[in-house]
Amino acid sequence: SSKTFWTTTGMFPQELIIGFPKRVKISKVAIQCYLVRTLRIERSTSKDPVGFQQCVEKDLQHREGQLQMEEFPLPEFEATYLRFIIKSAFDHFVSVHRVMAEGT
Repeated sequence: SSKTFWTTTGMFPQELIIGFPKRVKISKVAIQCYLVRTLRIERSTSKDPVGFQQCVEKDLQHREGQLQMEEFPLPEFEATYLRFIIKSAFDHFVSVHRVMAEGT
């Protein structure tokens, strides 16, 4: 539900890590967020959330009063964990409403 969300504590960078039950192949990542300025997505194939490698970093457009909906088509890669690093924002607090990963 886009009415539920994860919010930052007000300082940056902030990070959110999502783990999968096993290694998966990912071809696209999408995020629905609010007031995020710069976002980096990293991946790890380790059993634990360590050894991350950068996949993409992007400056998002500000949409006053609206959720930002960004898709990141990526060359297919494997991951056990995805780390979303919010490097900067348009305000002191931001929110993440939905994260989707497509693949097998």
